[in-house]
Amino acid sequence: MSLDVEGACLCGAVRVSARLPDASVEACHCTRCRRWVGGPYLATRGVERFAIEGEAAVRTYRSSDWAERGFCGGCGSALFFHFLPSGGRSFMAGLFPALDTAGALREEIFIDERHGYYALGGERPRRTAAECLAELRRALGD
Repeated sequence: MSLDVEGACLCGAVRVSARLPDASVEACHCTRCRRWVGGPYLATRGVERFAIEGEAAVRTYRSSDWAERGFCGGCGSALFFHFLPSGGRSFMAGLFPALDTAGALREEIFIDERHGYYALGGERPRRTAAECLAELRRALGD
């Protein structure tokens, strides 16, 4: 069941509306995500469609050959991860108040890069960097 959500960055300069396949959230523990947001990247799992208001305030950083990360140039709020080969995006779960109560953590990726100073409880699929990178290579046709 699709879920329509709306949210904004801290300063309100960037507003995002999106249709999500469901209220699922994933946690990425890779080194780049942890550096970017100071802990696990908690994000939507897929986006069916989205609209961004205030795009003039959006800045991007090309973090690898296959991805860029978006943030607000005004307040610095992390906004999205953009997977360049497919054009797919995931958005920070914290942008959307509806996920505060409806969201459920469904998967953790790059689990072997998680630091020892935190752990997310509960049972869910947890994939290693090798598993995630193998999937990436398949997506890139390597």
